[in-house]
Amino acid sequence: MIDVLPPWPLLTAFLVASFVLAVTPGPGVLYIVTRSLSQGRVSGLASMAGVALGNFLNAVGAAIGLAALVAVSSAAFLAVKYAGAVYLVYLGVKALRSRTTASMPAPADRAKLLPIFRDGFIVALLNPKTALFFAAFLPQFMNPEAAPVPQSVALGGLFVAIAAITDTVYALVAGTVAGKVLRADGARRFGRFAVGGTFIGLGLIAAVGGPGRRQ
Repeated sequence: MIDVLPPWPLLTAFLVASFVLAVTPGPGVLYIVTRSLSQGRVSGLASMAGVALGNFLNAVGAAIGLAALVAVSSAAFLAVKYAGAVYLVYLGVKALRSRTTASMPAPADRAKLLPIFRDGFIVALLNPKTALFFAAFLPQFMNPEAAPVPQSVALGGLFVAIAAITDTVYALVAGTVAGKVLRADGARRFGRFAVGGTFIGLGLIAAVGGPGRRQ
């Protein structure tokens, strides 16, 4: 464990920095909140789990050098970047065409949770900026004399765990608010356009945005 995690003072700094970054709303948080508002808390939690798994695999990818490869190859970066953007736009168009997306959140159907989990996973995984973020952030807290891959995976897992906790809070709060907001027909129609517009907007941001806060 000594070779995997930094000394306690540096680990404390890592935990504090991770919490600040995790609690700061970014595209990932917005995606989870939008799901929670439109489909309820359970769907929001399913999205959170998918996003967390996608982020963890990005952390693993950064640990084995995927981020460096993507950073060096502009073609690889753009291919992954635009694939994720297109998928977000697809989800937005799908939401706009749906008549039930923004209806009152119904009891969760397990068969419907898997696609929601899958969507969150794909959205997070097809975001090369997340791998680049881990590649830039994690080395600040690593011991240069210890094996880098185990350290990167351990620290990345800790960061994802912290982000999953804060994202869970966002999902629960948004899901609770949804039941009070989406009661009137006008609110439901507005919600459908808000959900679709949010996903399409996230896709456009993913396509044209540069590296920034936690994705």
